[in-house]
Amino acid sequence: MPIGNAAFSQGEYDRRITATRAAMDMAGIDVLFVTDPSNQAWLTGYDGWSFYVHQGVILGMEGEPVWWGRMMDMFGGRRTCWMQPENVIGYGDHYIQSTEYHPMQDLAKQLASRGFEEARIGVEMENYYYSAKAHQVLTEALPAAQLVDATALVNWRRLVKSEEEIGFIRKAARITEKVIRTAIDKAAPGVRKNDLVADIMHAGIAGVGDDWGDYPAIVPLTPSGLDATAAHLTWNGDPMRKGEATFFELSGCYRRYHAPLCRTVFLGRPDASVRRAEAAQIEGIAAALDAARAGNRTCDIARAFMAVLAKYGIERQGRMGYPIGLSYPPDWGERSASIRTEDETVLQPGMTFHFMPALWMDTWGLETTETILIKQDGPAEALCDIERKLFIKD
Repeated sequence: MPIGNAAFSQGEYDRRITATRAAMDMAGIDVLFVTDPSNQAWLTGYDGWSFYVHQGVILGMEGEPVWWGRMMDMFGGRRTCWMQPENVIGYGDHYIQSTEYHPMQDLAKQLASRGFEEARIGVEMENYYYSAKAHQVLTEALPAAQLVDATALVNWRRLVKSEEEIGFIRKAARITEKVIRTAIDKAAPGVRKNDLVADIMHAGIAGVGDDWGDYPAIVPLTPSGLDATAAHLTWNGDPMRKGEATFFELSGCYRRYHAPLCRTVFLGRPDASVRRAEAAQIEGIAAALDAARAGNRTCDIARAFMAVLAKYGIERQGRMGYPIGLSYPPDWGERSASIRTEDETVLQPGMTFHFMPALWMDTWGLETTETILIKQDGPAEALCDIERKLFIKD
């Protein structure tokens, strides 16, 4: 059974292992080496800020998975992983940032000792945490093995959430509501952006009631004015000004589960073009959520939104959403399906997405988004309860 610190039931972890092994079998993979920290946590419960060094999960077709990482992090693994202590192992510090040794040399020994020296080994090639050097060293250290690309194999297994996971996302959504309301309430002319972000981060970490807040996988994105014409800018020490819009792209986080939400605040009186874009965005979101039904596809969501924009004569390019759930920096998306006009992933009950149809114009930006849950019947449920509109403060 899992130790007391594990986030989920043993049955939940067993479900995940079974689903991953079925995908491995379909791909002809003997053993999987998982480096994405979100996938590590999903399979084993491991939770630590150690993803700046090489670490991962070894998953064969039998027995418990093995968490492998730096020796000093092994002890954190034994505090957070559900497996027996002997299946949480570490390598010495002489491998860390060395010009003579590399952690993949130790991993190769661990794989060989388990009979995988000639195996077909799946690795996450397109991943923030698996470097070109790591792949080179592992290949050289296991010359008889075949390393194959298993990018997103685990990610796709995570797409449909269990009831336990949905419960965590709902808790994250309550924290999201708190941080968004904090941003809206405290936004005012003259307020320094860094002071506002400090209040936002305090609200998120404080959480709601007994549901404590974790650090989100993305820091608060809070650009104003011309900065809001671009995505993914953070904050500075400038005061907020009248006549400018600020969008807040934020998420509460509960035990690594997220529920992102965006709302926009305009200080002063927006002109007619902003109000027209607001009307198009709100109408488009309603149409898209109605299309977000089990049996439809992710492209149907995007196309429903784009049809409304076309009616208003507004052009937009790019994807407008992605699955969310358990994540670590630098991204709270799950990196599998996308909400865009060319993606034909079939929607299933239990999928959760950040539907993110932001509009970035020449002189301002407007972000109104929802975290949505695909239901057994009917349109998607928006998990956060924040009025869907442009917030205007004189």
